[in-house]
Amino acid sequence: MQRRSFVKKSALLGSSMLMAENIFASMTLAPINVAMIGCGDRGKGVLSVIQKMSDKFNIVAFCDLLDFRLEEAKKYVPSSAVAVKEYRKILDDKKIDAVFIATPLSEHFKIAKDAVLAGKHVYVEKTMTYNIDQALALRKLVKQYPKQVFQVGYQYRYSPLYFKVKEMVQSGYLGKVSQIDCRWDRNGNWRRAVPNPSLERQINWRMYKEYSGGLAAELLSHQIDFINWAFETQPDEIIGTGGIDIFKDGRETYDNIQATLRYKNAGMIGNFGATCGNAHDGYLFKIKGTKGSVNLLPNTGIFYPEKETAKQLGIVDGVTGATKIVVNTDGGIPILDKPTKDGTIYALEEFYKAITENKTPVSNINTGTQAAICVAMSNEAIYTNKTQFWKAEYS
Repeated sequence: MQRRSFVKKSALLGSSMLMAENIFASMTLAPINVAMIGCGDRGKGVLSVIQKMSDKFNIVAFCDLLDFRLEEAKKYVPSSAVAVKEYRKILDDKKIDAVFIATPLSEHFKIAKDAVLAGKHVYVEKTMTYNIDQALALRKLVKQYPKQVFQVGYQYRYSPLYFKVKEMVQSGYLGKVSQIDCRWDRNGNWRRAVPNPSLERQINWRMYKEYSGGLAAELLSHQIDFINWAFETQPDEIIGTGGIDIFKDGRETYDNIQATLRYKNAGMIGNFGATCGNAHDGYLFKIKGTKGSVNLLPNTGIFYPEKETAKQLGIVDGVTGATKIVVNTDGGIPILDKPTKDGTIYALEEFYKAITENKTPVSNINTGTQAAICVAMSNEAIYTNKTQFWKAEYS
């Protein structure tokens, strides 16, 4: 049997790969001088990607309050890069054109605001802000500086796979979608090693409400944001629950959560959950429509047609008909021929393109505000057990 992806045989989706290739085409302009603010796990992860994109970015400086993190980051930056502990020194450096912000969530708003006012292009990791008021204030500020690029680190918005799924949603290929099931589970306490007890809250900031939005902000916000984008909507109301059910170790943020988001205008229910007590499902993302379902991982995806759709595609009893569509043993059809690259690569390529071409990135101040509000509403519902409602001023 000739093995091909169904997308290449689909008239509906046939142009998607060309579109993605054009979006992510490489460029040959001079590298942009950048700095990293925050050199924890995520900051070092982004630096490791930037390091391989020296034709696009030149790392001038890197910043963190902790000396050992600055030391760890050195292997991801050129020897000429300067280590600093005060982020304002980076903002005062006229050589630096853009900054990456990968600090604890509680610091995002202050640093992003100062960076915008200093005239820098900004790439801030998700979630954009700690609370709703900060999100609205930052949106208002950024709109006053349209020539400065402001991008939020939701890398799935740049993946050819997730672009293709958005197209499937918008074209009606899945039919009427009514249910979304999302999980991001792990089995572990989510703690980092602490060399000195006095650094507990700085290093394990995700455990403490003063600094963190917990599992909703750190994990589920990716999937919440993608649904906003793919369906061009936002939830009207949110209910939730959770608790510290597994690790009774002094943490404040919950290790077991569930939120249900109701999208009334779209006629959908989104179920978003995470636990630190079981890793079997890991990353789970299912979009269920009357014509078929999509099951997503970060870099691969499978389409499962409903019975009538399978007949239309020429699929009988789990094997292909004349269409020669690739079908797995469970009746699923790969959405792409091969796994995509790390989503951070696509996101950083987009950041470079947005700066050099003066374009608005897909994940921008408007979408970042929307996602931050959704996360804050989810956490409020989870921690108070009170239904949260979308307000007109959020839009």
